[in-house]
Amino acid sequence: MSFLRWQSGFTLVEVLIALVIVSVALLACMRALALATQGNHDMRVRSLALLAAENRLSELRLLRAFPVAGRRSEPCPQGNLALVCEHVFQNTVNSNFRQVTIRVRQGDGPVLAELNGLLSPLP
Repeated sequence: MSFLRWQSGFTLVEVLIALVIVSVALLACMRALALATQGNHDMRVRSLALLAAENRLSELRLLRAFPVAGRRSEPCPQGNLALVCEHVFQNTVNSNFRQVTIRVRQGDGPVLAELNGLLSPLP
């Protein structure tokens, strides 16, 4: 009579291979989550930059501002972001209108939002 019995179960090699596969899958999930988080942050910053540009253009229109052609920059913070709005004023064919381009940056970084519009001193 033999006392040796076949035991069912996994070998150590099979368990290690399964752990490696699960680890790779978890790392892929963590990378995807990190990319989604970064994308969400970038979208939030761009949305706030566009909101700052829209606010600035509305403010210029409400003030009936009609600045001379040229370029100027001023801070336009939005939320907890220190944004800078660059205004470019250009003459148009019609002397009653002035074209304005507002570009919003965070410091000296790339342009986050750009908005074009027309200004007029007419009511």
